[in-house]
Amino acid sequence: MATFREPDNWRWRTGPVEPAPAVVFDLDGVLSDAAGRQHFLEWPYRDWESFFEACGDDPLIDEVARLLEVIEDSYRIVLLTARPIRVQPNTLAWLSRYELRWDLLVMRDFGDYGASRDFKRRSVGELRRYGFDLRLAFEDDRRNVHMFHEEGVPCIYIHSGYYD
Repeated sequence: MATFREPDNWRWRTGPVEPAPAVVFDLDGVLSDAAGRQHFLEWPYRDWESFFEACGDDPLIDEVARLLEVIEDSYRIVLLTARPIRVQPNTLAWLSRYELRWDLLVMRDFGDYGASRDFKRRSVGELRRYGFDLRLAFEDDRRNVHMFHEEGVPCIYIHSGYYD
């Protein structure tokens, strides 16, 4: 861990934690219900800026959030989202409002406009280099579920309906 330089897009809840087994959760469509802002992405004009700016207003998906309460305390909780880091304040306020358990928040860094699965695959590598043992992931995008499986991380698909 001493030789690992944490990426700038990592945000610890209360400071760095020791590497340990970890469970990864996506945010939009997994913990937060983004259905109320899907209209920003309707064809023909996708307004990603407004879509992400409104993330702080999402309701919580209670059933998935309950999982955070029952995961063994020795496991780290990593929130891995393709939200841009510019909405980190909105995201942190949302996490605080719902008093969710988490250790590390990883968001897409400034200037990263690539595919979500590429960002998340890169992040899986960084998390492993830090020392996390990724035991399970929760994701609503089947392309990311496939990526996790390719990376050897069991992943539970949560149907959000956003990709139908």
